[in-house]
Amino acid sequence: MRNGLSFSHVGMYVRDLPAMTRFYTDLLNFTITDAGKLAGPNGPVDLVFLSRDPTEHHQIVLATGRPEHVSFNVINQISLRADSLATLRELFGRLAEGGATDIQPTTHGNAVSVYARDPEGNRLELFVDTPWYVSQPMKVSVDISLADDALMKEVENHARSLPGFEPREAWQARMAEKMGIA
Repeated sequence: MRNGLSFSHVGMYVRDLPAMTRFYTDLLNFTITDAGKLAGPNGPVDLVFLSRDPTEHHQIVLATGRPEHVSFNVINQISLRADSLATLRELFGRLAEGGATDIQPTTHGNAVSVYARDPEGNRLELFVDTPWYVSQPMKVSVDISLADDALMKEVENHARSLPGFEPREAWQARMAEKMGIA
């Protein structure tokens, strides 16, 4: 990792704080670490701090104040790494009941992902890394109901046909050198 900075958390404005809090706590298993109110430029702002890591006070902050009608959502996506395909499948099966929409199992070659929109339309990517790299951007649908071996074989076969295919370790070594930390 480069010295100096590391990513810690993201904050987003929401319309319905209780519904968004339930989505992130009940479905994605974040824990409320703190909550409260601060003065904001347009009045008081209610805040909920959420984390899945006891070493991080918060990884997501939900803040009231999102306008009712916004023509464009500036959040492209919030990506969360799953610890296994089993976890990814389990979440895939629960997303709709948790209020998520636009649910799409996908691969980028370097990951197996499930994209979805939270109850307020923010795009989430839940993913597991694969052991290889392919040039990006690349995105195709996958059948997440396949057994682990069959799914990974299908993803690997497709990835091997793409530009830039190489083991993840080789790509990571090149990036470490490029970042001056090799």
